[in-house]
Amino acid sequence: MTRLTANFWVHAYLARLRLADIPAFVVAHGDDTAGAVLVKLSTLDGNAVAYQRGFDLMTGARRWSELTSGPEAEVDAAIARQRGFDPDLWVIEVEDRAGRHLLDAPGLGD
Repeated sequence: MTRLTANFWVHAYLARLRLADIPAFVVAHGDDTAGAVLVKLSTLDGNAVAYQRGFDLMTGARRWSELTSGPEAEVDAAIARQRGFDPDLWVIEVEDRAGRHLLDAPGLGD
C-alpha cells in the first residue's frame, strides 16, 4: 500500500480539524516526504497529551498512541527531546478544551 507523504497528511489533518472548528498549528515543520508526526493536544488548562504514530506489529496497521501526558511544560520538554533525536519530526499542536484531536477518526490511519 502506498503511504502518504508527511506534508500531505499534515495538511489533510489540519483541514479536517478546521472543519470541526478545532484550532491547530504546525509548531515544527519536519521532512516533507518521510518525517514522523507528533500531535500535541493542549486542553488549555495547563495539561497536554502528546501522541505518536506507530505500527501494530501483529497486523501492520498504523495507530496512534500516547507518548506522554501531564503538565504542558513537561509534555513540551518530552517533545523537545524527541526533536533532538529526530530533526525531521513534525509537531502539530491542537488546542481543544474538550480534548478532541480526531486522530481516531476514520481515514487518518494512513
